[in-house]
Amino acid sequence: MRVVSLVPSLTEAVAVTLPGVLVGATDWCTHPAGLDVPRVGGSKYPDLDRVRALDPDLVLLNVEENRREDADALAAAGIPVRVTYPRTVPGALAELADLLAALGAAREPTWLATARRAWADPPRLAPARRAVVPVWRRPWVVLGSDTFAGDVLRRLGVENVYARHPERYPRPELAELRGRDADLVVLPDEPYRFTATDGPEAFPGTPCALLSGRHLTWYGPSLAEAPALLAAQLARPVTAPAERAP
Repeated sequence: MRVVSLVPSLTEAVAVTLPGVLVGATDWCTHPAGLDVPRVGGSKYPDLDRVRALDPDLVLLNVEENRREDADALAAAGIPVRVTYPRTVPGALAELADLLAALGAAREPTWLATARRAWADPPRLAPARRAVVPVWRRPWVVLGSDTFAGDVLRRLGVENVYARHPERYPRPELAELRGRDADLVVLPDEPYRFTATDGPEAFPGTPCALLSGRHLTWYGPSLAEAPALLAAQLARPVTAPAERAP
């Protein structure tokens, strides 16, 4: 099999499980470290000519990471595509197992078995916290309903206050976010790179947990260590000083 991956988490999963199968990846595919394969541009705007030139047997895509028009263009060129769309942890584990088996893995890799065990009984915040979960600012974008990251947080004891919103990624104003009376603000470092000095100041007085975006949103080998790492980060929020009355 010759596989091109346009999804960073799947790039990592395939590269560590089936060395030699991956023949191309995006510029954003940063794991595993030192991955030496041709690059084909970004996830949203890959160079399809480069992809075709690699003569892949299969191209891996994801509903959220990639554009429908690119999937259609590859299919029209006669290149098989496989589109993933996990929205829960169990769904991600199942999709990974099916994909790796289809690519020729003789058995389930150790990291996937470890991930199953880790998520069978993950650590949870007690009591649970009501949270807003921004993933971008300027404009503010938050996790809404039916997202993989939202399910990850739910299993760790974080209730997303926008979990029942009709949109998957609503764009509320900052005043609305502040008015939701959340116990916690969850700030991942991707896709927007929130830091201790870029994010918490927008929510003065409210604890802000700075999370690894890779462990929150990627579905691949990072799932094995995600429960313990994210739980530790959720337990160590930072708080910007509350605004003083004039």
